Amino acid sequence: MEKLSNPQVTIETIKKYDFAFQKKFGQNFLIDQHVLDKIILAAGVTKEDLVLEIGPGFGTMTQYLAEVAREVVAVEIDPNLIPILQDTLKEYGNVTLLHEDILKVDLVYLVQEKNGGRPIKVVANLPYYITTPIIMGLFERHVPLENLTVMVQKEVAARMQAGPGTKDYGALSLAVQFYAEPYIVANVPPNCFIPRPKVGSAVIRLTRWETPPVRVKDETFLFSLIRASFNQRRKTLQNSLVNGGLPVTKEQVATALDRMELPQTIRGEALTLEQFAQLSDLLRG
Repeated sequence: MEKLSNPQVTIETIKKYDFAFQKKFGQNFLIDQHVLDKIILAAGVTKEDLVLEIGPGFGTMTQYLAEVAREVVAVEIDPNLIPILQDTLKEYGNVTLLHEDILKVDLVYLVQEKNGGRPIKVVANLPYYITTPIIMGLFERHVPLENLTVMVQKEVAARMQAGPGTKDYGALSLAVQFYAEPYIVANVPPNCFIPRPKVGSAVIRLTRWETPPVRVKDETFLFSLIRASFNQRRKTLQNSLVNGGLPVTKEQVATALDRMELPQTIRGEALTLEQFAQLSDLLRG
């Protein structure tokens, strides 16, 4: 069977199954072989690997993954795609297809069952409306991961990689960088998809830290602190935290900033991850 990375094959598949793209699932299928090759290369998939693919679509990337991985588990939420995937992947004996919502799958159990608890690799062309919940869900549930190599909206990739003091820096930057090292692999124009999205895309690889860059007394409090710091970017950090629903007083924040030798007028966007961790421990302590 000719691969689905050939746009003509994808168009024929759409016609064969009279498939209608579902806006609610954010369906834009990748049809560019060069981009697929870059994703596979960036993920570093080998015959030793179990790969989790989220949202396989017609199975375009799944076909490539199946040729280089030991096993691929593809999780698809759209029931209309299941018979199509069963057809397009029928030649690949190392693919397990799950008709599930990825946010409801017990991935820790899946990794234990399929890979003996050893870290897996995640590859996905993620639906843009649910990118952050999927990525943060994988990290926060402590799924054993080596890396995630995912297609996301270009501006979201920029935010994940951004550093302090830049316009893209925010709660997402810090949350991602707490768990992983981000690296933008490639920018991808709309004409690489069918149907074409209205925005530019990017492939980003998130390599899970073996040792976290910071340690904190209370991870949940740290992330509450970070979110509050960026809820109103133009306010000082002190005002953002006091008005952000955290159990802290203005005096406590002022004392903590003094101990860190930071000005009382500082904004959240100026703090590094290490400084947020220090502030979290001071306020929690």
